[in-house]
Amino acid sequence: MGQLARADLEALLRTRKLDVTLTSARPLVDPASRLEAVVPTGLADLDARLGGGLPRGELSSLAGPPSSGRSSLLCGVLASATRRGELVALIDTRDTFDPESAAAAGVALARLLWVRGGPVSSADSTQSTIERQVDRALKAFNLVLQAGGFGVVALDLADVAAASLRGVPFTTWLRLARVVEGGRTACVLVGAQPIARSPGGVTIALEGGRSVSRWTGVPDRARLFRGLDLRPRVMSARREVA
Repeated sequence: MGQLARADLEALLRTRKLDVTLTSARPLVDPASRLEAVVPTGLADLDARLGGGLPRGELSSLAGPPSSGRSSLLCGVLASATRRGELVALIDTRDTFDPESAAAAGVALARLLWVRGGPVSSADSTQSTIERQVDRALKAFNLVLQAGGFGVVALDLADVAAASLRGVPFTTWLRLARVVEGGRTACVLVGAQPIARSPGGVTIALEGGRSVSRWTGVPDRARLFRGLDLRPRVMSARREVA
């Protein structure tokens, strides 16, 4: 009886295209095909844990506090896609993207659609203004996803307060996940905390703090910043990978 009930449940989930929540639902994928189904992050160790990179046709999340390396990791994903000749798009909710740094990281700016939001300033710090910026960013994000043709589409919400994001209905993320489902676009949400992901997507959580920063020199005023030691933790719908 138990096996029959399970079979009926799995059949129902497959009918409604929710079978990706089942550990046994996905067929075995040829390794060569798998590489075409992901977008590498540019970090070999991280890509190994991700099975090659961020999955296409899924909504994934990149989360971390300031100075955790989230922008560097996002640029790595965009650079990887543009090197392959793909178009990428970034919805920059609070207008914090730095094109020069992105170009230095290998992003081909000619292949980047940059949708700029409102600037970060004291005049734009009110709750209502930020909520309007988030609403416009979500609409732009949806339009770009529906247009298609992009290898990666990222929505940067890293500088938006958690209180503003909590006002976004959960159904919004479900709807966006359905837009990219089964397509060639890797969809990425960037935030200080994990925002949302589709069943087949992943969450990359980065640690912050002084321990991840590399400096040379002893006095505070004479030290030089040398880079970040990224400490990503990868989570999927089924288990925490690392």
